[in-house]
Amino acid sequence: QVQLVESGGGLVQAGGSLRLSCAASGSILSINAMGWYRQTPGKQRELVADITSGGRTSYADSVKGRFTISRANAKNTVYLQMRRLKPEDTAVYYCTAARYWSGSPESMGDYWGQGTQVTVSS
Repeated sequence: QVQLVESGGGLVQAGGSLRLSCAASGSILSINAMGWYRQTPGKQRELVADITSGGRTSYADSVKGRFTISRANAKNTVYLQMRRLKPEDTAVYYCTAARYWSGSPESMGDYWGQGTQVTVSS
């Protein structure tokens, strides 16, 4: 079993920055990839970034060039550095982990955090 806990959300003005953190515990050796989903009511859930056990990263077009996903040296914590935030980035951000990672968003989501709210004002 894997537990994921997010932190770092909050209220920020457009153009500002936030860094989200995700701490993993439990059977973390079973994780092959981790990522960040975001969800806004009325919109489709979007996988904005992911990172594999080998350190490869991928980003949604909507955040490419502004967001950076990274992993701590101990590999039990993943970060999402968000820069040049826009009002449309407002969402609940969820840390996720995949036991069997195919490279597509459909394979992400074996484990979920509780989410952290990010609100960007204009």
